[in-house]
Amino acid sequence: MTRPVILPGATLGVLGGGQIGRMFVHAAQAMGYCTAVLDPDPASPAGRVSHHHIRTGYEDPQGLAELARLAAAVTTEFENVPASALAALARATAVSPAADAVAVAQHRAREKAHFVACGVPVAPHAVIATPEQLAAAPAALLPGILKTSTLGYDGKGQAQVGTPAGLASAWERLGRVPCVLEQRLPLAFECSVVLARGRDGAVVHLPVQRNLHRGGILAVTEVHEQNMPPALARQAVAAAESVAQGLDYTGVLCVEFFVLQDGSLVVNEIAPRPHNSGHWSIDGADVSQFELQVRAMAGLPLTPPRQHSPALLLNLLGELWFARGAEPAAPPWEQVLALPGCHLHLYGKREARPGRKMGHLTVTAATPEAARATALRAAALLGIAPF
Repeated sequence: MTRPVILPGATLGVLGGGQIGRMFVHAAQAMGYCTAVLDPDPASPAGRVSHHHIRTGYEDPQGLAELARLAAAVTTEFENVPASALAALARATAVSPAADAVAVAQHRAREKAHFVACGVPVAPHAVIATPEQLAAAPAALLPGILKTSTLGYDGKGQAQVGTPAGLASAWERLGRVPCVLEQRLPLAFECSVVLARGRDGAVVHLPVQRNLHRGGILAVTEVHEQNMPPALARQAVAAAESVAQGLDYTGVLCVEFFVLQDGSLVVNEIAPRPHNSGHWSIDGADVSQFELQVRAMAGLPLTPPRQHSPALLLNLLGELWFARGAEPAAPPWEQVLALPGCHLHLYGKREARPGRKMGHLTVTAATPEAARATALRAAALLGIAPF
C-alpha cells in the first residue's frame, strides 16, 4: 500500500525524549508540523518542547495507542527503543525506520551478519554466546575488543582483551551475555556517513564526516572537502547506501566506519536515527539531518543537502560544568560566543554529569583552517583538550 504524503499541519511522533528527539521536534515544528513525544521522563528534553508529551514507558499499551492516535507517522530517536513497540505502532500508523531494521541495529551479531551479506568489509570477529564459543574463539582475534551484542553505546558494554584468559575474565565481567569479539585493528581515523532513504528508495546523504572519539564518546567532528581522500569518501557513501538498501530502510541512518592505517575501510556499526556526528548540519548545510528525518517519514521529496561552510563540531559533555571546581558552574559561554562562527546548542538537561551529553558547539568558517583555529580557541576556553 502506498501511503499518502503527510503535509504540514499533521502531527509527527517520536519514541524517545532525548536531545535527538528535541532537535527533531524543532525541525518538524519549523516546517509546520505538530509533534508528539513518548518518553517516561517528565523533564525529557524533547517532551518539554513538544505539543504533546506522553509520559509512559516505551512498551506501555495505552501510551503507544495514544501516540498512534495522535501521530500520522512515528519515528525513533535512539536505537534501544524496543523493536516490539515499533512493530505495535506499525499496526496503526506509519513507522520509520521499521522494527526489523532497528532490531538489526540493536544486535551486534545480526548487524555484522547484515554487513557481510551486503558485501561491506567488516573487522574479523567471532560471536561469543556460550562457553563453547568462548573456548573456540580464534587466537588471531587477540588483541581485540569484546562488545555486548545488545545495549552497548558510547563505549559502554565493551572491554579490551589481549589474552584468552583476559577474554574469559572480560566475558564474566560483562555477565556472560552474548557478545561479539572483534580483532583490534590499526586505525588511522574514524568517519561516518549520515544518509536519508525515502519510501521510494531514493537516497541522499550528508558529506562524509571525520570523527575523533575520546573514551568511546564522540568528541570532535570535522566536515569539509579536505577531511579525507575523495575516493575513500565515495567508498564510504557506497557502502552506507548498500547497508540501507539491504535493510529496505526508510528514514535517517548513520553508518560508522574505521579507516585503517593501510587506507582501507571497514564498517563499525549503524545507528538507525540522526547521529551526533551529523548535528553540524543544522548550521553548516541547507538541509539538516533532522529535516531529512521529517521529510523521509512524511513521504516528502528528499533533496540532497548542500554544505555551505566548512564545519567543526565539539561535543559538550557534563565535565565542562565542573572545570572550575567541585560545584557545577556554567562554562564561559559569553567568551565562546564572542568568537566568529560559533553556534551553541544546549539540550535542556537540568543536571550536568561527567560523560553526559549536554550540548554541542558547531563552528563554521570560510575555510577549514579558519574553522579549526576558532574551534581550538573555543576548546581552550571550555577546557576541552586540543585535537
